[in-house]
Amino acid sequence: MNTKELKKNIKTKKLGFTLEEGSEIVTGLKHMLANYQMFYHKLRNFHWNIEGPDFFELHEEFEKEYKTVAESIDIIAERMRIFNIKPMLSLKDISNIATIKDIEKPLTATAMVSEVLKDYEILHDNLLNVLNISLNIGDNVTEQMMTDFMRRIEKRNWMFTSWCK
Repeated sequence: MNTKELKKNIKTKKLGFTLEEGSEIVTGLKHMLANYQMFYHKLRNFHWNIEGPDFFELHEEFEKEYKTVAESIDIIAERMRIFNIKPMLSLKDISNIATIKDIEKPLTATAMVSEVLKDYEILHDNLLNVLNISLNIGDNVTEQMMTDFMRRIEKRNWMFTSWCK
């Protein structure tokens, strides 16, 4: 490869991925980031506003969940930075991009858990989408991240589903 071809290749590739491949990953990650940020917001509200006989248990579980989600948000944002994209999302952007929707009225404990379970479904689908993109382009790092996130969500889904019985 001559110098001219090498320079062209450097401009069109990042970490071995073409700009188009990187763009696909980043688009998927941006959607995930918005969903995780909306989910975090909902979990904080659930944590603060849980009432009733399940208060102590769910108050603690929602806190555990939002702390883990905060870590996931950071991991996703840093992965976007790897592709040289700044993860700048305003609250308006998050609201417009996220498939997970905010709750604007108080909910019962059971309704809160039902919301968490619905959001897990959305996150799981979102993760699966990014996993498939990463598999198609050979992005093993993003693939592993998605697999780790999915493993955790599937376990937490089972736990919250068991709580509902």
